Amino acid sequence: MNRISKDEYYLSIAASVAKRSTCLRRQYGAVIIKNDEIISTGYNGAARGEANCCDTGVCWREANHIPHGEQYEKCVAVHAEQNAIISAARGEMLGGVLYLAGFDANGELAEPAPCMICSRMIKNAGLAEVVCKAADGSIKRKKV
Repeated sequence: MNRISKDEYYLSIAASVAKRSTCLRRQYGAVIIKNDEIISTGYNGAARGEANCCDTGVCWREANHIPHGEQYEKCVAVHAEQNAIISAARGEMLGGVLYLAGFDANGELAEPAPCMICSRMIKNAGLAEVVCKAADGSIKRKKV
């Protein structure tokens, strides 16, 4: 029997969470783990009460040719990391690990990395590490 590692296990959960994303450009999923327990999950999608891009069929940033990583303020989506963080109490997250998985619009595995805003939120939440899968399939760990 080949048992997957805990990193692979939590990354596969993050990948499943990403499938709930409402973004037309990229689907991200995040899972916060502490003491080998899931604290919270989050995926990127429109803020509560806002229309989802997948429902309207339009991504304003895509329609206006805004490259990835620029002008986030013009996007209706809340990032996966942000949604996971706001769904948990800070005390539960202190010293925890955020697992992040992402896919491009074509369904291919993206090499996710938190944006500058998410990086600050991750640090302020007290998380100790971010884990994701690199394009070559290896596991990447980044201390916060």
